Amino acid sequence: MLVPENTVIGFIGTGVMGKSMAGHLLKAGYPLVVYSRTKEKANELLEKGAVWAETPKEVAEKANVIFTIVGYPTDVEEIYLGENGLIPNGKEGSYYIDMTTSSPSLAGTIYEAAKTKGIQAIDAPVSGGDVGAREVTLSIMVGGEEEAFEAVKPLFELIGNNIVYQGKAGAGQHTKMSNQIAIASNMIGVCEAIIYAEKAGLNPEKVLKSISTGAAGSWSLSNLAPRMLTGNFEPGFYIKHFIKDMKIALAEAERMDLPVPGLSLAKSLYEQLAEMGEENSGTHALYKYWKF
Repeated sequence: MLVPENTVIGFIGTGVMGKSMAGHLLKAGYPLVVYSRTKEKANELLEKGAVWAETPKEVAEKANVIFTIVGYPTDVEEIYLGENGLIPNGKEGSYYIDMTTSSPSLAGTIYEAAKTKGIQAIDAPVSGGDVGAREVTLSIMVGGEEEAFEAVKPLFELIGNNIVYQGKAGAGQHTKMSNQIAIASNMIGVCEAIIYAEKAGLNPEKVLKSISTGAAGSWSLSNLAPRMLTGNFEPGFYIKHFIKDMKIALAEAERMDLPVPGLSLAKSLYEQLAEMGEENSGTHALYKYWKF
């Protein structure tokens, strides 16, 4: 059974993924209070019955289970710990769930600050992009107290289908760093494979049919390589946000004295793309690196 009873859900961040995720919660019948820096991004939810809040403080005052999925760790810090943020204005017994890909150490800081107010803070970053958010196939990686995870798990099941409790506060974010490291090097391989096929005079669509179900298969190969071939570089996940994630992962790896050359190379390539004006394209626009 979901705790607390008489749940009112708050949702902060109604961008590419957040809008779909919040929509699933609203469709399930939960009262929904939304806040986004750009109100227009929430219009679709408001038309379906969600209530607008002017600040995170107002969300904290109206809701007792609050999801956040925003851009950067600095945004997370402001939303949770700022004067008009969630924790200073939160209600005892509430659950706060940050689904932003953010810093593991910040997740720990938020958890401790929330605990002093009798609030459970959970870090639960996701993977699956815009498609996963729309189709309820997100992978959700959870850190925090296990009892808190079990309490809100029914809500996770409305927005994802691979939900794994990873451990104490910050464990969800560390898991997401592993995910991003795997994606970073894999995306280089996907792009180079497609470019190679084109240079060899092959039909890249037919090449995909052969290699996407074999040992080379990956989510990026199956879902993003076809977008590359049609010239669709709309963001399921922004390059600028992926660079942010890679910087977090590199900083954590450095703290663990762990060399990650594949990740370092990927970050370098993506930063070059960003300098060329592609920061708001999807991560699969790495394909353009070979086309410029």
